Amino acid sequence: MTTALSNQLSRRAGELPFSLPPQAEQKLLDFIALLEKWNQAYNLTAVRQPTQMISRHLMDSLVVMPYLHGEQILDVGSGAGLPGIPLALVCPERQFTLLDSNGKKVRFMRQAVAQLGLENVSVVHSRVEQFQSSAGFDTIIARAYATLGELIRGARHLCRPDGRFLIMKGAYPVAEFDDLSADFELETSHSLRVPGLEAERHLLVVRHVAGRH
Repeated sequence: MTTALSNQLSRRAGELPFSLPPQAEQKLLDFIALLEKWNQAYNLTAVRQPTQMISRHLMDSLVVMPYLHGEQILDVGSGAGLPGIPLALVCPERQFTLLDSNGKKVRFMRQAVAQLGLENVSVVHSRVEQFQSSAGFDTIIARAYATLGELIRGARHLCRPDGRFLIMKGAYPVAEFDDLSADFELETSHSLRVPGLEAERHLLVVRHVAGRH
C-alpha cells in the first residue's frame, strides 16, 4: 500500500503546475498516515481511505499554493490541518498559523506538526473572532468554512492592509458577493483543476482595500 500510495502521490503531484521541494512527497505521505491513524479515534475527516486523501485532501490543498500572498499565512478553521499543513510542507519559507476552535482537531494538528518537524507552523486553539495578532497576516485562507461575508467579518481584524483572503469553494458562490463589505473587493477568481478530482472547485481572492470604508 505504501508503494502504491507513493506512486499515486508522485503521479498526481506531476499534474500540479509547480514542482514539490525535495522530501516534500515523503512528508505528505507521513501526514496522510497520521491522519488515517488519528481519524479512527477522532473522526477528523469523512474521507477514510488514504488513496482518496491524496486527491481530496493533499491535491485539493496544494492547488492554491501559487495564489498565496506574502510570508505570514493564517488558515482559519484548519480542522485536520487542511490546507495549512500540506501548504507548509511545500512552502518552508513561509510562516503558517493554523487556527481552530475544536480541541480534538487542535491536538491532532499539534501532534502532526511535531512529528513532521514543521518549524514554520504554529497551532492556535481559539475562535477566529477572539484570536488577536499584533502583526496581522498577509494571507488568510479558509477551506469549507462559512460564507464569504461571515469569514471576512470574523477575521477582518487579522488581515493586514493590502492583505488577501483566499476562500476555497466548490461551486461558484454568486449569492455570497452581496454580503461583501465596502473595504474588501473581489480581486480575482479561479476555477481550479485538482489532480484526481472531478468535482468543481473555485478559489476567490479577496483584497483588503486599505483606507476604504
